[in-house]
Amino acid sequence: MNTSSEQTRGRRVARVLLADTGLATRLTLKSILSTAGYAVSGVATSAEARGKLDTDEYQLVLADLRAESKDAGPQVLAYARQKEFRPATALIASDLAATDSQTPDDNASSSVHMSQENISSFLSGVAELIGRRADRRMMRMMNAFPGASEN
Repeated sequence: MNTSSEQTRGRRVARVLLADTGLATRLTLKSILSTAGYAVSGVATSAEARGKLDTDEYQLVLADLRAESKDAGPQVLAYARQKEFRPATALIASDLAATDSQTPDDNASSSVHMSQENISSFLSGVAELIGRRADRRMMRMMNAFPGASEN
């Protein structure tokens, strides 16, 4: 894991795995997320995504792999949700590159929409997904130690 850039100035940043077959879209989203303070790994295929998930821990996995196959994105998200670190997951619906108007698959836990007009909305959605993951993890920890919340 690349701890030097992720713990800049003594703080941990959320790690995001971005799986998108479109090079222009992947680079644009990676740039937006990196500028917003996230540590982003970008991959172009479901095989690369599974490989990253096997070697690194992520707080969020975003996938748009429709060019690979209709089910590639949902399958990557399902694989991610089986990992012990339980990342938040979402399909990406993007207007940044020429793609068909297919809507995100219902198999994903959620989706985030990205267009040139709504970058702040996209980033809010990403932050919300990571925040909900943190809430779920905290609740699991509190439930594991019932008397800890009484102090």
